[in-house]
Order: sequence, then C-alpha cells, then structure tokens
Amino acid sequence: MVKVNIGVPVYNVEAYLRECLDSIMNQTFKDFEVIMVDDGSTDNSFNICQEYVARDNRFKLIHQENKGLAGARNTCLKHMKGEYITWIDSDDKVEPNYLERLLEVQAETQADLVDGYNYSFKNGIRYYYDLTHISPTLDVIEISKRELFLRFLEGFRIVLWGTLAKRKLYRGVYCAEGKNHEDNGTRFKLYFRADKIVILPEQLYGYRAEREGSIMTNRVNNKSLKTKLIEYNDTFFNLENFVYFMEVSQSQDVIDRIHQQYLGHLYSLSKTDLEGQNEEQYENYTTKYRNRRQKILD
Repeated sequence: MVKVNIGVPVYNVEAYLRECLDSIMNQTFKDFEVIMVDDGSTDNSFNICQEYVARDNRFKLIHQENKGLAGARNTCLKHMKGEYITWIDSDDKVEPNYLERLLEVQAETQADLVDGYNYSFKNGIRYYYDLTHISPTLDVIEISKRELFLRFLEGFRIVLWGTLAKRKLYRGVYCAEGKNHEDNGTRFKLYFRADKIVILPEQLYGYRAEREGSIMTNRVNNKSLKTKLIEYNDTFFNLENFVYFMEVSQSQDVIDRIHQQYLGHLYSLSKTDLEGQNEEQYENYTTKYRNRRQKILD
C-alpha cells in the first residue's frame, strides 16, 4: 500500500499545471501516488497530465465530464488507497520537503491530522505570513476540536489543500457537488473524526494568488445581487452542515455564533447600493433566512 495519496483536481490550468506537477515529482519523500482528475478541460491540461503519466508511474489520470471541483475531488477519493491523503490544487505548487515534513510531524506526534500552512505567490514574488499568533515559537502545537471549530467560524483554514490526514477520516465523506467553496462543508467533518490534530506553522504550500478564472479571484469581482445571493446560499448550505454536526456535539454557543456570522455576511451585502427590485429581493432573502435560523434554534 502506498504511503500517501495526493489528489490533484485539474480544469483548464495549462499555464500552471507543469509547475504544479513538477513540484510533486521533485518531492524528497518518494512513496506517494498522485490521482489526477481532469474535469472536462477544454485546453491542453489533459495532454499535459498524460505526459506525467508517461514519465512517472506514480501519476494516475482519470478523465470525466465536467462536474466541478467537488465532483473532481470525489472522483479522487474513490481511487485513493493510501494510508494518508493530501490535496494540491493544480495551479499551486509545494516545496520539495512538503510531504517529508508533514509525515515527520505525524510520526512525532501520532496525529490523525496535520494542518500545514501556505505562502502566496504572484508574478514571481512570494508572500509569507506572520504565524506567531498561532505558535509564538513556530513549534508544532496540538489544538482542540473546540478551538478549531471556533476558528472555522472566523474563516480560519477552511480549505482542504495543505493538510495531511489519515485516509480513514475520509470514509463516507464526500464534497457537495454544485456548490462553491465545497471545502467549507467538508473539512470540519475530518476534525470530528480525528482523535488528535496538530498544527505545523511552516509555509510549505504555495498558493497562487489572483489567478484569472479561479473561484477565489472571481469572488472579489463586481457581481450582481442575484449572483451574490446564490453564493451566500452556498455558504449557508455549508454552514448548515456545520450546524447539524455542532448540534450533535451539543455546542450551542458555537451554533449561535455560526448564525451570527452569516447574518454579518448579509449585513455587509446590505451596505451596497440597493434600490428597486434589488432592495426587495434582499429584504425577502434576509427575512427567509431569519425564519430558518429561528426554526433551527427553537
């Protein structure tokens, strides 16, 4: 059995894909298998993936009709048989010791999940972050589930990439297809299943900032109110999953903070210039949400 499976969802990233796959191929730790899922790319991404399959038998390629990022992740999961799972987005890259360091920390701590960190890069420039607020000495630290859940509400580490987790944590876990930011509705489920979680405050994962066409870039562009409300509905869907799991764990104070956070999203939306049908649509949406919130709290 391979030690680590690396999931790489691929969609129209021909300009960045080789840099990503080269960074994986050049890992100092060698016992891994890459599951690449080409999600119906219309550019040269599929052919580039085939090049790496021909060059290295650790790279496996699956092609499917476009299902979105969540659908590609789910296909990856179906083909993963390794002891551990990590994710690398196909427009990003990792440092040569990315896998080696994550596995070292896991062996030292016997953690079920090791949470790593990223730097950002753009136009050839790297941007590193001050992580002393997480660990003043930048040493590995163990973190409780409760603290993780509260940080989750603050938008803290909600992505799947950059994490090393035992494959058993993913049993029965799938990403919700057809939703934006599916990580929000998936990652916290791993936390529930893990007996021990540690944070590695080292920036070994390179996140490509502001790629044209990416979800993270698109979310800051000017959008219609209708589009924004659809995205907020996706956010609520993910948070609603979180609410359910928190209700099972009887963390009522956290549940209330979830709803307060979402109302904050709606408040920030209301500060935009609304008039006519947009204003009416906004009022209808917030009223429906408050009613749903009250039913959950009752």
